[in-house]
Parts: sequence; C-alpha cells; structure tokens
Amino acid sequence: MQYRDFGKTGVKTSLLGFGAMRLPIIEENPSQIDEKKAIEMIRYAIEHGVNYVDTAYPYHMGNSEKIVGKALRDGYREKVFLATKSPVWQVEKHEDFNRFLDEQLEKLQTDYVDMYLMHALNKERWEKIKALRFSEFFERAKMQGKIRFAGFSFHDKYPVFKEIVDGYDGWDFCQIQLNYVDVNYQAGLRGLKYAASKELAVVIMEPLKGGKLVRLPQRPKDILQSNGRNWSEVEWSFRWLGNFPEVSVILSGMSTLEQVKENVEIIKNVTPNNLTEVDLKLIEEVKKTLESFAVINCTACGYCMPCPSGVDIPENFRLYNEAVMFGDWTGGRSTYRWFMGQKISASFCKECGACLGKCPQKLDIPSLLKRVNMELTEAK
Repeated sequence: MQYRDFGKTGVKTSLLGFGAMRLPIIEENPSQIDEKKAIEMIRYAIEHGVNYVDTAYPYHMGNSEKIVGKALRDGYREKVFLATKSPVWQVEKHEDFNRFLDEQLEKLQTDYVDMYLMHALNKERWEKIKALRFSEFFERAKMQGKIRFAGFSFHDKYPVFKEIVDGYDGWDFCQIQLNYVDVNYQAGLRGLKYAASKELAVVIMEPLKGGKLVRLPQRPKDILQSNGRNWSEVEWSFRWLGNFPEVSVILSGMSTLEQVKENVEIIKNVTPNNLTEVDLKLIEEVKKTLESFAVINCTACGYCMPCPSGVDIPENFRLYNEAVMFGDWTGGRSTYRWFMGQKISASFCKECGACLGKCPQKLDIPSLLKRVNMELTEAK
C-alpha cells in the first residue's frame, strides 16, 4: 500500500480510501446493505493496508454509517482514519450540527471521528453554514475530542471553491471530484493545486467518473491499449490521479470483494510522477476523443448565465454530452431528474431568449435545451 502525507495534519493516509457509498445491496434496494459482504470487504481492505474509510449521513439511506460501525468492531477502528459528513442541507439551527454528529457517533459506535466534513458544499450551502456559525461548531467539537480534522466536500464552480478554502482558517482538508476527463469541472485541477498550496490535504472522489471510465467506448479503449501497458481502465485512472503528489487519498466506492482486491493491487504501484510523457499524451488523446463525441459545442464559459428561469445551461449541456459520449442514458436521466428537483433543468426554459447572442459558439440555446429535455426524459 502507498501512503501519503495528509496535508498539514502530520498523519499519513493510504492512497486508496474505502468509500462506503456503493456497498453491496440486497434485491436492488439501496437501503438494504448485504451486511456480511460489506463487512468482509471493509475488513479485507484494512487488513491489506487501507487506513482511510469514508462514509456519510445519507449514504444507503442512512444505513452506511451503521454497517461501517459494525465493520470497525474487534479492533479495526484503531487501524483507520474514519471520515463522515454533516448533512448541512438538514441543518436548520446551530445546535443541529452537534445533534447530527452525536447521532453519527452512535451509529458508528465510536467516541470520535478523525475526519469530519461539511457535506457537498456549494455557494448556497456555504452561505448557510457561515450564518449558522459552523466554525464555532468545529472548534468546540475538536476541543471535546469528537473530531480531529475539519474538512468539506465540494460541488460547485472553482471561484466558489477558492472562496470556501479562503473563508475559514481551520480547514485541514477538502474532498473534490477529479478524474482525467473532469480536469476543468467544479474545483478541477486548479482546485487541487490551490488547496495544496494552502497545505490542505485533498481527497479525490469520483476517480472513475461514476464508473464511466471503466466503460469506455471502443476508440478511447484502443488508444489506452496501444502502448502495450496492459493496464485496466481502472489502473489508468488511478495512475493518472496518483501522478499528482498533491493527491492524498483516492476514494473508491467499491461494491464487490473482487473490486477491493483489484484496487489494492493497483495502488501498490501508484506513486507520484509514475506516468511517462507518452502515458500522459495517451490519456490526453483519450480525453480529446471523448470530447469529440460531444454533440453540443458548449465550452462552459458561462456567458449565457444567469438564466432568468434558473436553468443551469452549461450543466444541462454537459450532462447531455456525457450521456452521448459514454452511452449512459440511464445515468444521465437519473441525474436529470435531480436537476429537475433542483429546478435547474432544461425543462424550466421559457424560451425568453435572454441567452441568445451571448454565446461565443453561436449556439441556439433555447432549441438545444428543448432537445436536452426531450432526450433526457425519454427512454433510451
């Protein structure tokens, strides 16, 4: 197992982290975790060097923390750094921060968590937790010994990420989405570098882009195989992330024992600067090939925003393009339903034309949004 410094904290974490968001389930019910299999997976990972276990309040409809707590009995708790997250969207008053933490400690069967995150921050949630004095909660919880290190996970654009990093001196780490396709998405590579410049540990989520990078179309797959490395798509993805010394942990949401075993073996060979220039050029070629499959030529410049109707135009186009790129209409429709719930989907376009003339690519945005809405709500 490879280990890396966890930012300025003075501890070392395994490069591979166990993400408990996609544990094996029974009868396709996400709330019914296959307890025996999940515990076996978590303990196998720990026995083979993984010392970072990540869960969260809502995972598996509230049951992930319970199973992780059971898996860490019998001496396993002392072998890991345990991370979980505050459900900030459910926090309505300052006292709720501590109420949720106490509930989580009980579910996890522990007196403290090592890494505690404000979950899925964006601009709106950042303003909310500031108003609710989250920093006072963190300082008090640290003094009480309930948490060791304070962090946040992030889902918004880079300027918001930078604002959050700079907005609290007590951050120890952050968690961002990153893979070789999403280099400019959300915090992106700029976020990785900026957080590291502030001595924050950086934990990576979605290293396989929700599994899309292990289901590459044939052309990109052939490119990766052209240099004779004989690496799986998973290994290419992990090696690309591990190439950056600023990456502290790569979280993998593993669903089978076979995946755990494969990932443990892969990580043994993932070190900073492990890729050659040829390797990096191949990955860049794969990225460009995937991007060439996009049917809407949106560069996500944001000139069309804000939309008077609240539609997140670049995000709708990105989601549609990725459904086409990877042939993942099921995943695209699922995310689109979430967009609808957040009232940012293309379905809310009123064709007012405010965006017309603003796009450097001269896109007919209202017509394209109508297409996105139609195709992401149809069965494929």
